[in-house]
Amino acid sequence: MCQLPYDESRCVGDVMTPNPVTLEASATAQEAALAMREADVGDVLVQRDGVVCGILTDRDIVVRSDADGRDPSSTMIGEICSAELAEVSPDDSVPDVLRLMRDRAIRRLPVVTNEGIPVGVVSLGDLALVRDPSSVLAGISAAPPNT
Repeated sequence: MCQLPYDESRCVGDVMTPNPVTLEASATAQEAALAMREADVGDVLVQRDGVVCGILTDRDIVVRSDADGRDPSSTMIGEICSAELAEVSPDDSVPDVLRLMRDRAIRRLPVVTNEGIPVGVVSLGDLALVRDPSSVLAGISAAPPNT
């Protein structure tokens, strides 16, 4: 199990944003945008039959749906989410997750249990708050949202 004070053995479960927003792949882009607004987050985990199959960000909605003129009320998020998914466990170490994010150029990762249950999302901002709390990214990540 992970240690609570920061050191190189700290785990993702200690730093992730818990309770991710999840939607079925058949939900629409509009439903996803509303869920993101309501939860004040920039991503949702996409599921098919209760299994995480993708992640959708606010940017994905703009770039893969809006920019193509797709109707957000009929575009299913399973069609526009990032489906080549890397997942991490709450027990994975922060250094290992940082390496994975760097090697694959990933900004956010779903955190799932060994049983496949989504329990959080870990972002570059989450990791910056832990690794370098005085960094610009940590400051931005800790700031209250713009409304």
